[in-house]
Order: sequence, then C-alpha cells, then structure tokens
Amino acid sequence: MKTSLQIQEAIRTLSAAFAPLNCVIQAKRKHGFSFTLVNEHGIAKHTERLYPQQYLGEAPLSAVIQRVQATIAA
Repeated sequence: MKTSLQIQEAIRTLSAAFAPLNCVIQAKRKHGFSFTLVNEHGIAKHTERLYPQQYLGEAPLSAVIQRVQATIAA
C-alpha cells in the first residue's frame, strides 16, 4: 500500500476515534503528518506528529489513540 493511502487511512481512524473533536491535519509529508484535535469552540486540545512506525499497523495506532485519549481526559 502506498504511503499516502496509509496516511489517509490513519487520518480516518484518528478522526473517528476522537469524534466529536475535529481532527485537523497539518504538515502531511511522505514520512508522517501532524494532527491537532480541536473542540467545538476552536480550542486545540492536543497536537502531535506521527511517524510511520506509529501509524502503520493497527496496534501502534491504537496505542497512540489510547495514550492521547488518556491525556485529553486528564
């Protein structure tokens, strides 16, 4: 699978996992991307850069999602 398709799939997964927060994608590049979670008032709740080892495969991406959810809940 091409890297861009893998990034698109990761973005869809992140968007679904963090709804109703908006998942804003920034700095999408061949080897990763940054995302920011924004609430309904436009306030950024979390931002992070992901690299291939973090979004390629279900387990690493799930670990990122769980970690970020714990951070937001704290």
